[in-house]
Amino acid sequence: MKIKFGTVVFPGSNCDRDAYHVTQNIFGKESELLWHKEADLKGCNVIILPGGFSYGDYVRSGAIAKVSPIMKEIVAFANKGGIVLGICNGFQILLESGLLPGVMLKNKSLKFISKDIYVKVTNKKTFFTSEIEKDVLRIPIAHAEGNYFAEKETINELAANEQIVFQYSSPEGIIDEKYNPNGSIMNIAGIINKDGNVLGMMPHPERCADERLGNTDGAGIFKSIIVNFAEKFL
Repeated sequence: MKIKFGTVVFPGSNCDRDAYHVTQNIFGKESELLWHKEADLKGCNVIILPGGFSYGDYVRSGAIAKVSPIMKEIVAFANKGGIVLGICNGFQILLESGLLPGVMLKNKSLKFISKDIYVKVTNKKTFFTSEIEKDVLRIPIAHAEGNYFAEKETINELAANEQIVFQYSSPEGIIDEKYNPNGSIMNIAGIINKDGNVLGMMPHPERCADERLGNTDGAGIFKSIIVNFAEKFL
């Protein structure tokens, strides 16, 4: 079974082509764009929920997208151990769908933020991070609702299970509130589920995985998926 990436396209997605480009052209893997009204994953065995503004972020970010026909298939796919990566709006959709715990609040500043930030890789033993060589990544964010929040019990559980994968930090890896761009609790930038097959992250690795952009810090996430998929499924 060879790896095949499927990137979902919702009305308002704007990073779907970026994710497709990285998986298809940078890493040379079979990739397909999946329209949200499809109820068929078309043989894709790694699903990417991309960034953007699905349904214009009406109601709440990701709240309408979670009821798109394809999400029923993706939830079932994930619950059976399928690999799912949610980026920015994709992370919000994962939270709304219940595949990851917690919610996204508006940024503490109440402003849309688009800039490069730094995140510390706080767990390098996951399906999505094992091939990342650096301890700290410079990576873009672009969101208005990236302020991750969960109840204390959930946060304690995430920490105890090493489900917190990325935390906002200084370039040297210092995790402190002053390096937190959106007010996210514990500087959380990305988490995985208990089974380790679903990752949600607010920063955009697909926007820094091509050498022509002058930054490839995000490439290690895609490389990790490809390497671990080969080891687990091939």
